This record gives sequence, C-alpha cells and structure tokens, in this order.
Amino acid sequence: MTTTPIHTIAITSEGPTLADPVDSRFGRAGGFVIVDLTSMATTYVDNGSSQVLAQGAGIQAAENLVKAGAQVLLTGHVGPKAWTALQATGVKVVQGVENMTVGEAVTKFKAGEFTFSDAPSH
Repeated sequence: MTTTPIHTIAITSEGPTLADPVDSRFGRAGGFVIVDLTSMATTYVDNGSSQVLAQGAGIQAAENLVKAGAQVLLTGHVGPKAWTALQATGVKVVQGVENMTVGEAVTKFKAGEFTFSDAPSH
C-alpha cells in the first residue's frame, strides 16, 4: 500500500495569518489557513458563510476544505456529521490542536508531533 505524500494542510484559524490563534472549532471556525508544505505559501479561506448556518456548518466547512485542496485538517474538535463528511472526501484529521498559533501548529505537524484522529471528538 502506498501513501500519498501530504502537500497541503488546513488549520482552523481565528484570522488569516500564521501568527493568528488556532480556532478550536471546525464547522464554526473563523476560517482556514491553507498551507502548501513545499513552498510554505499560505492562503486563507473565510468560513463566515458556515458560521451563520443553523445546522450543517461542519459539512459546508468540509466542502470548503476540499475545494481548497486540503489533504489534512488541524483543528480542536470535529463533530460526528463533519467527521463523516471529511472521511468521505479523504481529508485526514488531527484534533486537539489548541492554545497555539497557526504557525506553531504547522511546525509541530511538520515535525511529526501530531497523530491522526480515528473518530470525531463529540
């Protein structure tokens, strides 16, 4: 079995830069910093449209990540419906990423300090 190399990760963020805090929420995160691990170029995907949904915010956010090309999500918590949507699209998830900046999360991911989750957090 071969593993596809990971080139693009998404981190839930309270703002558009590597210096902004990681947002512990997935579906209702402020947005996502998308990082190309090869070039370290970043883009920001605003998640405002998902924040206002009465339900389905996680599913909408998952669709946004797929459109952005993310292979891995770093976040605090992912609920069951969003988890199912992410699994269906092949996006790997790391949960429990909190109390750090987006840049710190990227550094820890690149150093292999995170473990992929195998179930939603709640």
